[in-house]
Amino acid sequence: MEFFIFISEQWMLVSVLLVLVYMFAIMERTKGGKPVSTGELTQLLNSEQAVLLDIRESKDYKAGHVVGAIHIPMSKLKDNLVELNSHKEKIVIIADKVGQHAGAAGRILRQNGFDVRRLGGGMMEWQNQNLPVVKGS
Repeated sequence: MEFFIFISEQWMLVSVLLVLVYMFAIMERTKGGKPVSTGELTQLLNSEQAVLLDIRESKDYKAGHVVGAIHIPMSKLKDNLVELNSHKEKIVIIADKVGQHAGAAGRILRQNGFDVRRLGGGMMEWQNQNLPVVKGS
């Protein structure tokens, strides 16, 4: 009961707190790179303005990945950044299962000078739209 009384009496403070939490969440989300749609990904790859980095584990990658994707599992990303150095002039778009690790990977890449975006919805979204995948390595 006291909680509701506090909220009703301090509605301005509570409102400011909620706005700050929302802004923090937005800022954290964009640190890992702006999300791109599957259509935007296709356009950027076809125009050779971007490369796709697939950070899923090997078994998931082999089960189906986008043609031409560079595969570096999230667990090995920090140790294998040198593999991406030849692509620093391009946008690096990160794909994972559903987007859960792309933000962390994006922060690592940004700290190392890469222009980063994230595939919105990850590979699950790509496959849900029945877009082509390659199986195997």
